[in-house]
Amino acid sequence: MSLQEDIMTAMKAAMKDKDQMALAALRAVKSEILLAQTETGSKEEITEEQEIKILSKLVKQRKDSAAIYTEQNRSDLAEPELAQAEIIGQFLPEQLSESEIEHVVVAVIEKVGADGMKDMGKVMGIVNQQLAGKADGKTISTIVKAKLS
Repeated sequence: MSLQEDIMTAMKAAMKDKDQMALAALRAVKSEILLAQTETGSKEEITEEQEIKILSKLVKQRKDSAAIYTEQNRSDLAEPELAQAEIIGQFLPEQLSESEIEHVVVAVIEKVGADGMKDMGKVMGIVNQQLAGKADGKTISTIVKAKLS
């Protein structure tokens, strides 16, 4: 079953349950996928990799918004953003633990022969490609910095 079919099924369930929060999050996902499909001018299917990128972007946007709202003591606005991030995150592949990410980072550093912060860009590019959708970029960056410094 494709992601779009999963989203539509979840939207129908949210409508039946009258779950406005889930419905809003799922509509945002559907909208972003449709925009990505029609971007080239023809309605073509998008790859699973592109779908994961879209979902990751939407989750990150909501988490960033929630962080800003929390800094401003606006928990009434932060809570819905976090709830939507949680709903969208259900469609992402399972996230890797920090130790699993660290293992991949160490392997890439050895493969590339990186020996300092000047090689961070090379390492980040390869690791981000390998872990697309499976790990947060901020976590990857932190681990790479720690290993290269």
